[in-house]
Formats: sequence, C-alpha cells, structure tokens
Amino acid sequence: MNNYLQSNNIIEEKIFIENVPAILFKPKEAKGLLPTIIFYHGWSSNKELQRIRGFILSAVGYQVIIPDAINHGERNPIDYYDIKNGKYFWYTILNNLEEAPIIIDELILKYNADPNRIGLIGHSMGGFTAAGVFTHNPKIKTLVVLNGSCGWQNSNEVFKRTLGISEVEKFKEIEDKINKIDPMNNLQLLKDRPMLMLHGDSDSVVSIESQRMFYKEILPLYLDKNKIKLVEYPRLDHFVTTNMMEEIIEWLYENLQ
Repeated sequence: MNNYLQSNNIIEEKIFIENVPAILFKPKEAKGLLPTIIFYHGWSSNKELQRIRGFILSAVGYQVIIPDAINHGERNPIDYYDIKNGKYFWYTILNNLEEAPIIIDELILKYNADPNRIGLIGHSMGGFTAAGVFTHNPKIKTLVVLNGSCGWQNSNEVFKRTLGISEVEKFKEIEDKINKIDPMNNLQLLKDRPMLMLHGDSDSVVSIESQRMFYKEILPLYLDKNKIKLVEYPRLDHFVTTNMMEEIIEWLYENLQ
C-alpha cells in the first residue's frame, strides 16, 4: 500500500464483505447516512491500483468502496496478457453482478450507506460491470462509466473477433446471459435515470462505438436530457484523465446529493 496516500481527513479501512476484499474510504467527520460510491476496477487492475481515485472522491464528501473482482488483487490473479485467459472477462463481469447485491446490502447495514444515495462508477471492465449492476438495481441513484460499455452485445462481437473467446467451451451459454442482461437490451429499466459516460474517441481497448450506439438509442427515452450524457475526449486512448475526474465530481454533485 502506498504510504504517500494518507490524509488526516479521510479514514481508509481494509474490509471483507463475505469473501470479497475491498478498501473503504470515508470522510473522517462524516456523520449519519452517507452518500456512497461503489467503484469497479478494470481488467488486470485491482483495488490498490484505484486508491488515488478513492481518495479523490472521498475528499469531496463521499464514502467509497473499491472491491477486488474475482481473479484480481487478492482473489487468485491470472496472467491477463495471455490471450487464452480472455475467456475470464465475461466470467468476471457476471460474477461481479452476482456479488453486487451482497455488497450493497452490507454497505447499508454495516457502513451507514444511505440507501437512497448510492452511485456506481466503473472503469473499462468495471464500466461494463457498473452498467450491468445499475440496469438491474433500480434503487441505485446514478451511474458513471469510464471507457466501458453499456452496449454489451456489440462489444462482445468485437471481443470475439480479437480474443477468440467464442471458441471457449460453453461460451454460447455465457453469451445468452450477456445478451439478456445487456443494458442495451433493457432500455426501459434505464430511462430517466442519471447516467454519465466518459470515453476517449481513440480508445484502442474498448471501442467508443458501443457507447455511441447506446446513447443514440436511449436518448429519445429521456424526458430530462440533462440526466443522460456522453462526453467524448478527442485523441484519447484507454486512460482516465484529470478532466474526467472533474467531470465525475461535477456530475455527482448534481446527482448524488
């Protein structure tokens, strides 16, 4: 753990929610029910690598939890650069979705999370996860997707071509689950709910095209167009920038207070 990431104003705690290791941040002087963010990391990342983002979000008033996904961090990490392990991408997302209700309930019961002020943020694979959790948990107040996808089916077609995961045994069964849960295929569950999507237009890992398709489909369903936003960053690859963090904080101020 990086010792330079310390603050007298923020409490940082290593916790377990059932068998899920996580880091919890909260403002030291926070009292009562707390606006709470679940931050999902990306493929090959882990909770420790996202600590700086937890600090930033907690510094502006939020309780933040960053869980390790399966096969990441403390949960039996794999060789993420071995193309044969690309099959674990969707396994990981589906497992995150199964664990999400447990994490949400625990935050409410034991960590003073305000059940009416819970938001989700995810980067890359974590953006896929956050979008799925948000879609199928109507009490979650807002969503932020960083370089991820709310159009799973389209993204999956790209991954099939680049990673060869369609050859994996039982992939058809997984694909059926993906398509059923896909936010793009459940737009009625999302309309008028606050959603922010931030994406580099030159992302070489997760193509922005799925987000563009999703945004085009869902925008007409919103009565308040300010509740749905896609921000494209020119010439930006698969990175999170300072401008993105500023955009997130402004969004949360408007949608998670």
